[in-house]
Amino acid sequence: MTMKEANETYQIPLDILKQYEKWNLCKGTKKVTGMWQYDDGDLERLGTIVTLYEIGFSNNEVEHYMRLSVCETDTTEKRMQILTQKREQMLDKIHFYEKRLEQLDYLRYSIDKITHTKYN
Repeated sequence: MTMKEANETYQIPLDILKQYEKWNLCKGTKKVTGMWQYDDGDLERLGTIVTLYEIGFSNNEVEHYMRLSVCETDTTEKRMQILTQKREQMLDKIHFYEKRLEQLDYLRYSIDKITHTKYN
């Protein structure tokens, strides 16, 4: 499958496909034309890359994670640490916004209470 086919079939953004090739993570074969032919393993790795971007990984973080994932040595523990750290960061953001939401709801409640008291 070519870059264009992967983009059209799986809606993988072209910039991600280009980055994937730039990182030299392709395991498929390169045709005489100079275009990569992605195999099933490439498509699986690309799916992981898309997921990492969607959950907030930076370009450098994605590249680092993916290099670990194709490393010949076992990097399972290191990758789990990376994912755990990202999860903790996301939870911190969620808690931050939950507190802001509580403040906003309190202000709304205060206005609603004044409005109902004023007109009743």
